[in-house]
Amino acid sequence: MASDMVRIFDTTLRDGEQSPGASMQKEEKLHVARQLARLNVDVIEAGFPVASPDDFDAVMEIAREIQDGPSVCALARARDKDILVAAEALEGARSPRIHVFLATSPIHMEKKLRMTPDEVLKTIERSVKLARSKVADVEFSAEDAMRSDRTFLSEAVRIAIESGATTINLPDTVGYALPTGVRDLFQSLIATVPGARTVVFSSHCHDDLGLAVANSLAAIEGGARQVECTVNGIGERAGNAAMEEIVMALKVRKSYFKLDTRIRTEEFFRSSRLVSTITGMPVQPNKAIVGENAFAHESGIHQDGLLKDKDTYEILVPEQVGVFGGRLVLGKHSGRHALKDRLEQMGYPLSESELDKVFLRFKKLADQKKELYEEDLETLVFEDEIRPQDRFVLKRLHVSGGTEIPPTATVVLERDGVEHRMAGLGDGPVDAIYRTVSKLTGSNARLVSYAVKGITGGTDALGEVTVRIDQDGLLSLGQGSDTDILVASAKAYLAALNRLERKKGRILRTSGEVSGAGTTPSP
Repeated sequence: MASDMVRIFDTTLRDGEQSPGASMQKEEKLHVARQLARLNVDVIEAGFPVASPDDFDAVMEIAREIQDGPSVCALARARDKDILVAAEALEGARSPRIHVFLATSPIHMEKKLRMTPDEVLKTIERSVKLARSKVADVEFSAEDAMRSDRTFLSEAVRIAIESGATTINLPDTVGYALPTGVRDLFQSLIATVPGARTVVFSSHCHDDLGLAVANSLAAIEGGARQVECTVNGIGERAGNAAMEEIVMALKVRKSYFKLDTRIRTEEFFRSSRLVSTITGMPVQPNKAIVGENAFAHESGIHQDGLLKDKDTYEILVPEQVGVFGGRLVLGKHSGRHALKDRLEQMGYPLSESELDKVFLRFKKLADQKKELYEEDLETLVFEDEIRPQDRFVLKRLHVSGGTEIPPTATVVLERDGVEHRMAGLGDGPVDAIYRTVSKLTGSNARLVSYAVKGITGGTDALGEVTVRIDQDGLLSLGQGSDTDILVASAKAYLAALNRLERKKGRILRTSGEVSGAGTTPSP
């Protein structure tokens, strides 16, 4: 790879889904993988195959489907079983990569691994050699590299390279590092470790101190030519480095970095919204690059400057990241062919059966709204195309209330294919809906948060509700949208309950099958 190019290693599907409540099913992962391919990332880390049958199947399906563009990568601990299972899941991949990791910091070796430094070095050699015997592209991650002894880390890197690793990742696993230290570490190892200039060095930073992007850029300055990141910066704890921020920093400040990526930046906004919808994790309004306020200006001084010259307050134009002001010229008189054509232009090719479902919802929404925006259409696609089979399905909803009438909700839903009906009271209309739904579903989940926003402008805008629920420490998120905010609230709550059901089923399937592999330590 050219020395002036930075590889983008996307771990949204692996590290990103370790965000509490953000786990994805196979169908959802496939949809994100397709969008990542459109985004033109260099590597998709599709999952941790040994963790569960669902993860194995997802990696296998992604490996088989993504045949153009990105390499498909599977994570494995430095254990023979992990590596062999990863290799099996990747058998259909055009360009497979196995990502092996093992901790190298004193605290991890002593407290977590309970291994001596010599045992760690021998394990690195054995595991990397085994992975290399299965695939030509092997990445080794020294977990908690930023808190590792530099002399020992150098030896670990040397052994990994000699054993066949083609990429060396130095993660800031706990978000502890500062940019100057990151830059210095990369510069030092690349300059002193034998064989270092024959491999690609990689950075994987967490955002516990809000420095993940800054540390990733510092690693690039130090010689790293791969960065590991996620869409929207999602990930466990405070998250990972945000891909869109790293890429646009390199693009906007190219005169400084003198580096480039292969990313199609105009796909960023669509990628952000897709990941947000699937995981149920909303993007904060002031999020850099893809937040709804990223290109908004309220200050009179700013507005005056922009009217005179956009360069006064905008360092990049919205169109560069896929934010377009044009309206979608479709309405209630538009036909199925026009809808299909527009969806394909947006990057959503649907099968005939999928299009039938989306078209029915489209016509229903078109009867309620005068004008449709791309965001409206994407919402219809997300709801109908990617959602796995739900246990609970809303059929009908009636809510009444007022200043002198107790809020009452009548809910009709299908539970396991059987229709049930119930009415209930609450402190407010949403509370009445949620109390009634909880009784109908038999759920004792606790509502942790509830948020509502308008997807598009106008009084007929689609409203989007995001909820987070907790049941015995198991978090789940759900989103729902509708022109009626109460219907959207019911959909969001049921989406969270359905996601919770799938997560509980996944835990039941994996318990006892893969001891100790259910939770992945992040490199």
